[in-house]
Amino acid sequence: MKKTFFLILTILMVNGQWSVVNGQKEITSDLLQTLRDSYKSVGADKALDNAVAANDPKILALNTESNVQFDTNFSHKINSKGITNQKGSGRCWLFSALNVLRAPMIAKYNLGSFTFSQSYCFFYDQLEKSNLFLQAIIDNARKPMDDRTVEWLFHNPMSDGGTFCGAIDIITKYGVVPAEVMPETYSANYTSTYSSLIKTKLREYGLTLRKLAAEGKNEKQLLAKKKEMLTVIYKMLVRSFGQPPQQFTYTLRDKDNKALSTKEYTPLSFYQEYVGKDLKGSYLMFMNDPSREMYKTYEIDLDRHTYDGTNWVFLNVPMDDIKQMAIASIKDSTMLYMSCDVGKCNDSKRGYSDPDIYNYGDIFGVDFPMNKAERISSFASSSTHAMSLMAVDLDANDKPIKWMVENSWGSTSGYNGYIVMSDRWLDEYLFRLVVEKQYVPEKLAELSKQKPTLLPAWDPLFSLEQ
Repeated sequence: MKKTFFLILTILMVNGQWSVVNGQKEITSDLLQTLRDSYKSVGADKALDNAVAANDPKILALNTESNVQFDTNFSHKINSKGITNQKGSGRCWLFSALNVLRAPMIAKYNLGSFTFSQSYCFFYDQLEKSNLFLQAIIDNARKPMDDRTVEWLFHNPMSDGGTFCGAIDIITKYGVVPAEVMPETYSANYTSTYSSLIKTKLREYGLTLRKLAAEGKNEKQLLAKKKEMLTVIYKMLVRSFGQPPQQFTYTLRDKDNKALSTKEYTPLSFYQEYVGKDLKGSYLMFMNDPSREMYKTYEIDLDRHTYDGTNWVFLNVPMDDIKQMAIASIKDSTMLYMSCDVGKCNDSKRGYSDPDIYNYGDIFGVDFPMNKAERISSFASSSTHAMSLMAVDLDANDKPIKWMVENSWGSTSGYNGYIVMSDRWLDEYLFRLVVEKQYVPEKLAELSKQKPTLLPAWDPLFSLEQ
């Protein structure tokens, strides 16, 4: 009786379609007519309709006044040599981290456009992520398939994206090699097909491990099966990127091609000689996320590259703190790893970013009022791309006017491979900054030691992790 009464109260049949009594929940013919009547295209509106329909909105919305504001002079700038190109891959996090690490080496030895091998580090990144996924499947094997963590794992078994702390875990564990020792391959440059295949294989293996666990296999048996699976993954990686060198001979040359030394190295000994510092103990991670409490530390669950590695742990701070640390680092000729929502308000042809660069509101006749916190919580903005922060322009009062990053999209992208960003753009779209401890104020260094609040892997800000 109650069920019948509920149905009578809530729905009725109108013209053969179900309609909700208390308000229109679907688009009816009456509502559609109201919508049609709400917009009458006449005169200039009709011309604008035609223009927007026939052109890229970016072209029509470009603020021509921004051409005047675009300036490439900087009060403080770190020398950069050799723009890199990640091509059709999501390895910006790795390119940015290695570019930050190569800068002191280039300066110390007066090198030319020296580059560490991205393929070498990426090989082990993908191997470690495969193991992380398979082990996480084993660790959560008793949970149902619709458990949020299990569901997230199968949705995200592998990625070519990543974080600075993930890069550091790979580099300190496996070392680095020069680009010539393990050059780029097609599959490294264009990861789409490779990634699709390896993710399919990992999902298959994940289901197999869950089936074995359901049949009562113990942990030792599951680990043995995982080892067998990893041999197949390793073969796929070798076919895609080549066999990583365990030992190599290398001649270091300066910018004039003069040989400085010729030695035999392992990847770890090359790292120790030319990077030569404890990377895990040298940096602190900061975030600007106004949707959360400031001066609190947070940790992202499963946000790491190796099973024995470190999740992304950061202190959430206001932009003023982030800028002051960045300025101190750049003034001392030290690049920084940063990540942002790079596609927002960016003129990719010129390599200039500013919140007012496009007047979309004018051509569509609507406002876009969401602030940074609202964009984060609604998935409208997140950390999508990592780059190397290497210049700032300060006014007479030491206040930042604009910034510049070394990008990894090739020298023909943007402003000769760089992107210039207004200070206002940084406020709106920068999320992460990695800072060497010597440039971190004591107060923030102490706050970074707090026990972090654990956030889930599917947190809105990290849905497009970089």
